[in-house]
Amino acid sequence: MSALALRGPHWVTARQHRRALWLTVAAVAVSLAVIGGLRVWDMSKDAELPDRWGRGYDLLRAAMAQFSQGMLALPLLVGAFVAGPLIAREFESGTYKLSLTQSITPVTWLRTKLLTATAASLATTLALTAVYLIGWQRVSGTYGLHWAERGPYEATGTVLASYVLLAIAVGALVGQLVRRTLVAMAATGGVVGLVMLALGAVRWDFLPVRTITGRAHEGVYALQAPGSGLLVEQGLISTDGQRLPGYFCYDTDVPDGSCRPDEAIGVQYLDYHPFAHFWPTQLIESGILLALAALATYAAFRVLRARLPQRRPGRRA
Repeated sequence: MSALALRGPHWVTARQHRRALWLTVAAVAVSLAVIGGLRVWDMSKDAELPDRWGRGYDLLRAAMAQFSQGMLALPLLVGAFVAGPLIAREFESGTYKLSLTQSITPVTWLRTKLLTATAASLATTLALTAVYLIGWQRVSGTYGLHWAERGPYEATGTVLASYVLLAIAVGALVGQLVRRTLVAMAATGGVVGLVMLALGAVRWDFLPVRTITGRAHEGVYALQAPGSGLLVEQGLISTDGQRLPGYFCYDTDVPDGSCRPDEAIGVQYLDYHPFAHFWPTQLIESGILLALAALATYAAFRVLRARLPQRRPGRRA
């Protein structure tokens, strides 16, 4: 076990931020207790009730909805911590100078902090993902908990860990540029949040949609996405091949104009992403995030070298 113990600057970094580490462990433990407890209750107390009915299931579903939002916030929290308490506070208080007197170079100082933060963050992310999957097996596919929804999408794939790595890299860069704890935390949260919003808005454009068509006449229902597919767009196709919004019906009193009895309609159509697109989309988005993380990490070390020139051992001033 002694071989696995942290040593040198790694031990110092963990020691400095031991409260945050213990808080992280407590958060994972509480999540496991809540989700695991509700899952056991749902399986035991409500076993004799009809499918997906009962107090245990209702509470589990509500807890998973909140858990999904918490998983979305994880990269923001990690990035804010790295930018603020881990990096910017060192510069703001000047304590980084003490570390640099202990026979380590600035590059070693920053690398140690980032490796320690990365190991702790990835371990936490994997642990929380495992807890999330315990509840996900029961509530997946229900309203607000579709595989393509924000929250479940991130928590059940590879992109959450990729967002965490990006947050660490951005935090390291912003923390050095700003050097004010609270400002660095806010700026990093803003940058990571914008990236999450931007990629969330375009991720379903990475792969082409699949299209199904069906008859369009009185008494025919609107098409539904096959299986658990993600609906992207649906409407009507006129006899000349033009796509039109709305549905085909004869009720001309509908005020929103969704009925199109005035058009020569050929068929109705529906564009969707099947569940088979989940992992390819995850991998594409993860690749983008890892590339951005690598660029941010490179920039962070370039800034470090520019502001804190490396000492050259054996050379006297």
